[in-house]
Amino acid sequence: MEMESLIFDKKKSMSQPVTPYDDQSRGKKEQVTEMFDTISNEYDGLNRVISFGIDLRWRKKVIQWVASFSPDAVLDIATGTGDLAVALCKTSATKIVGLDISPGMLAVGKQKVKQHNAENRVTMILGDGEKLPFEDAHFDAVTIAFGVRNFENLDQGLSEVYRVLKKNGALVVLETSVPTHPIYKMGYFIHTRLLLPLIGRVFSKDKVAYSYLSESAAKFPFGNAFNNILQKNGFTQTKHYPQTMGVATIYVARK
Repeated sequence: MEMESLIFDKKKSMSQPVTPYDDQSRGKKEQVTEMFDTISNEYDGLNRVISFGIDLRWRKKVIQWVASFSPDAVLDIATGTGDLAVALCKTSATKIVGLDISPGMLAVGKQKVKQHNAENRVTMILGDGEKLPFEDAHFDAVTIAFGVRNFENLDQGLSEVYRVLKKNGALVVLETSVPTHPIYKMGYFIHTRLLLPLIGRVFSKDKVAYSYLSESAAKFPFGNAFNNILQKNGFTQTKHYPQTMGVATIYVARK
């Protein structure tokens, strides 16, 4: 039996949507909101431990890509605790909006904006990434870091991004992916399917949150598969750049 089949939880079929809790009475969106509200105060600390701080390097590359487009208005969807929204102040953007569905994560993010004296450029708002409260062609760039896999309806979310982008606007996505090299792939599954949930069970208030995060990451389409989804939703010039042996990928697309 292959290593992956030993590691994967067989309780959930690949055809079933990955949700934080086994609660068929609630949709993915509601469950994801509850999960992030629960872990909001611990999220930054555990995230640094689990990723060994490498996620900060990935975000810097996202900022470099956004800066290359010289945007004025930028929307950061699934902004969470606001790391990327605050970092976007290093670009030319004068208007930065961080949007998230979790009030708990936003509360942490708003404090972070204050700590960095960024209130004049960064606005944090509660909102649904699949129903963006903005007019058409409103932003020069949109970023999403580790958030697209949490969409309940991926096509709906991407179509909304496309709608609010200006012509020639840019979408920059940072998302987890699965290494293709067999050795790196095995190490990835050991880390995400065994170590990550263990850390979550020991240190997190939500004992299943980090199991969901690892499982949703492993099952999300990546590389050319995600590029195809972007193209289906109207995006062009789609490119992807694997990071750190392929455990994460940066996607860049244009409207």
